[in-house]
Amino acid sequence: MGSLQAGKERRKEIAFCPDHEITVLGFAMFLPQQDEWKLGMGVGNGTVVTEFIIAGFSGLDQRLQLFLRLVLLLMYLTTVTGNAAIIFLVCVDNRLQTPMYFFIGNLAFLEIWFTSSTSTKLLVILSSGRRTISVGGCFAQSSFYFALGGAEFTLLVVMSFDRYVAICQPLRYAAIMKHRLCIHLVAAVWVMGFAFLSYHLVLLSKLTFCGLNKIEHFFCDNTPLFQLSCSDVTLLWKTESVFILFIVLSSLCLTLASYTSIFFCILQMPAASGRKKAFATCSSHLTTLAIVYGSCIALYSCPSGHVSLETNRIVALLNTVLYPFLNPFIYSLRNKAVMLALKEAMARATAQLFP
Repeated sequence: MGSLQAGKERRKEIAFCPDHEITVLGFAMFLPQQDEWKLGMGVGNGTVVTEFIIAGFSGLDQRLQLFLRLVLLLMYLTTVTGNAAIIFLVCVDNRLQTPMYFFIGNLAFLEIWFTSSTSTKLLVILSSGRRTISVGGCFAQSSFYFALGGAEFTLLVVMSFDRYVAICQPLRYAAIMKHRLCIHLVAAVWVMGFAFLSYHLVLLSKLTFCGLNKIEHFFCDNTPLFQLSCSDVTLLWKTESVFILFIVLSSLCLTLASYTSIFFCILQMPAASGRKKAFATCSSHLTTLAIVYGSCIALYSCPSGHVSLETNRIVALLNTVLYPFLNPFIYSLRNKAVMLALKEAMARATAQLFP
């Protein structure tokens, strides 16, 4: 009865209101319904997030940001140009039509897309200050980053196996590393990459964002996304950490097993010059592997709440910028056959442009 009487009194009040007051009251009554509809897509009492703001390196001084932008741009262009040159040479030079260079060409292709998935947005942020990215774009960037990274770890295992066969069983190399096997191995690498992509998209679809939308990173990495989510991510984070560490550590163990066998084979070489050259090559390979594996283990082995985002950003630069930058020099451009093919290609191009 009390509620009925209150309703009657409220209708009387509305009946005696001026027209403009009725309009305001009607608009105010509509707003809670609209908010309720929006919150139906999210969780909690905040607004639904439709885009993120990537912090990048906003805490740095303007001069340092300018310096960082120039360095990153130079490294990115060098990475893309060097890897593109490797792909071109592997495709056109008959002397490079071997399993080793076939795998290196695929690695170069992977590196171009891997570094582009993060570096392009970072360069846009540093150049224009446009820090926003849609939720879909953020999920796509994160998924491609992890998918290409997982595919690269798998390819590194394949490449280490190829080097093991070439050094430890040279007489059987041609019989083992046939063209069909190489194609199957590379196909398996790409299939695993797409599997990682699908898995990561499904994982991200479980997250809900309904409040803060500032990502304290220079790309959409797992740690800041999990920290921004307003849903319970404890189980998801543990599942993701176990999965990533399994991929990283299993590929690391297989790669190290191949290089350990190579190491013992090198010790048995009769020529000192051959041992020295092989050790120099393997040490450079192991240096780059230490960078990429060490940075990934440091980034994804700790719970999201225990990771400093500032440290996360710095370490992430190692495997998103430095490692792709070093790869063309480590795996190809130090090789005499590649350099000879590059010089001949440049000579032919010069002769055609300036006859």
